[in-house]
Amino acid sequence: MNEKLILPTEAKVCATCSYWDGERHIDSDMKVVVVSLDCKGECLVQTVQKRGLNDSRSEPDCMWEDLEPDEGTGTG
Repeated sequence: MNEKLILPTEAKVCATCSYWDGERHIDSDMKVVVVSLDCKGECLVQTVQKRGLNDSRSEPDCMWEDLEPDEGTGTG
């Protein structure tokens, strides 16, 4: 059984970035991301495979973007 981790969306790891294309579950009400301990996915910016728990603060070419949608972007 894969162990699951619950991460706050503001944690600067690949699994919480909108540019990371890996398996995850996002709970927008609780503002958390649930991933398996050994999850991997593609970084759409760097086009390479990255571990979900990779610390994106140490990546010089990282364009980490929060999963939360921008507020006030509606037309009304």
